[in-house]
Amino acid sequence: MHVFYTPDIQKSNELPEEEAQHCTRVLRLGIGDEITLTDGKGNFYKAEITVATNKRCFVTIKETIFQEPLWPCHLHIAMAPTKNMDRNEWFAEKATEIGFDELTFLNCRFSERKVIKTERIEKILVSAIKQSLKARLPKLNEMIEFNLFIRQEFKGQKFIAHCYEGEKPLLKNVLKPGEDALVLIGPEGDFSEEEVKKAIEQGFKPISLGKSRLRTETAALVACHTLNLQNQ
Repeated sequence: MHVFYTPDIQKSNELPEEEAQHCTRVLRLGIGDEITLTDGKGNFYKAEITVATNKRCFVTIKETIFQEPLWPCHLHIAMAPTKNMDRNEWFAEKATEIGFDELTFLNCRFSERKVIKTERIEKILVSAIKQSLKARLPKLNEMIEFNLFIRQEFKGQKFIAHCYEGEKPLLKNVLKPGEDALVLIGPEGDFSEEEVKKAIEQGFKPISLGKSRLRTETAALVACHTLNLQNQ
């Protein structure tokens, strides 16, 4: 089943240009064909194509289908992006398939990448919700300084995964299902000791993701999977 992302479908019955071209030029769908849409806000739509050209596609909505939330709380991953953009994109795709609600990129002391363009990541998130038949698009935030981010208000459980010595229970053993949760994942060189200290002062609890030493994007995906699985 092909799903098309139409965030403004409740205001306009025209597909976005990129989605329209994929529908009419690539898939060669035309007037009278039925397609499925999602607004990324929790709704699927059964629709019929009424106008189809190489660049434009209009539809009539036949049925609106509300998708109940697939987990009961808000799941947020905040990570330092890797130097290799392919790895950031891989994480965004796989985490969306698993299921989470929000992604923030952190600029940390040892970050290998200090700037990240979110446009490409946004497209990957959209593609992943369509592929995995999810009706909610994760929120993507611009990169933010670590020290500024940890001072922001967050109503829920707050965790930081790091590699330093000390008491660090497994995330799965301390996570409270049903409550909002935020996990911080550091760069390849880890958070600095000062960053860990400041995070703990702001209420973040140190946690472990297991005995294996994980790359940044793998650690972020393990955290995402743990949050999702514990909330099923």
